[in-house]
Amino acid sequence: MFIEQAYKGENETWKFVLTTIITMGIFIVNLLVFIFVDIDPQASMDAMLEMFPNKNVFLAVNLGIFIPLLLVLFLLVWALHQRSIITLTTARPKIDFKRILFSFLMVAIYTIGSFAIAYYFSPEDYVIQFDPTNFTILVMVGLILFPFQIGLEEWLFRGYLMQQVGIIVRNRWFPLLITSVLFGVFHSANPEVAEMGPIIMIFYIGTGLLLGIMTLMDDGLELALGFHFGNNFLAATLVTAEYSALQTDAAFKTVTSPGAGLEIIIPVLVVYPIFLLILAKKYKWTHWKEKLTGDILPKEVIEEGVL
Repeated sequence: MFIEQAYKGENETWKFVLTTIITMGIFIVNLLVFIFVDIDPQASMDAMLEMFPNKNVFLAVNLGIFIPLLLVLFLLVWALHQRSIITLTTARPKIDFKRILFSFLMVAIYTIGSFAIAYYFSPEDYVIQFDPTNFTILVMVGLILFPFQIGLEEWLFRGYLMQQVGIIVRNRWFPLLITSVLFGVFHSANPEVAEMGPIIMIFYIGTGLLLGIMTLMDDGLELALGFHFGNNFLAATLVTAEYSALQTDAAFKTVTSPGAGLEIIIPVLVVYPIFLLILAKKYKWTHWKEKLTGDILPKEVIEEGVL
């Protein structure tokens, strides 16, 4: 009943439009600049890095932008829609932090394990740039600020938009698809796209689809929050690249050119389904078709106690 949580608040069209425009503003502006302004993403990234004393400050400033945006989203949901943050997060009576931790550990084990294998077979593809001081600061910045960045994306795309679009179209498959596509499209301005080509959009949209399926099957954002945080935190602290959107003092740096084939397709078509199978087994997911494609009943036919 995750999407139906929106019925607990006020859902006039103007409130939905206003909240969406305000909270998605940074993504919209970033995309419009990417489309209409002839800018080299890598050159732009290098220029911005030169404006800051070090990469940790650069990361902190970039992630810090998401703090007021997330707070504004929460404020608008509470003040305009008259809803609690819990209903934006889960259909459970309270947020399940154990789910967040499990999902985080799942993606962390996979990421560290797959990197260890890659490093074992091709150590020449990486250089160690571990600096105890810079790395410690990086970890602290990541632990404090990444929750705001991934939180905005999850509460906005898989939370607010998934729920609001769902009660408008009265089904589950359309909000799942549209939020996944939007999630990918708004990442198209990342430097990785210019370096790897449009094929990387398979990864971005596929990741959005994975997180959306997690949310609908589990009736909450907890698993998506944990997965997204683990993915971004390790991308910043474990290994970085010249073409990455996350320019950090990570422990390792890849010195090879990015791939544009199996490295992108395999996670989406092989690894992601395995993740879903693990979660389905642990949390005993059933009724896949109904939860992912079923109809959303009108508010008036749903008894208040069901919500």
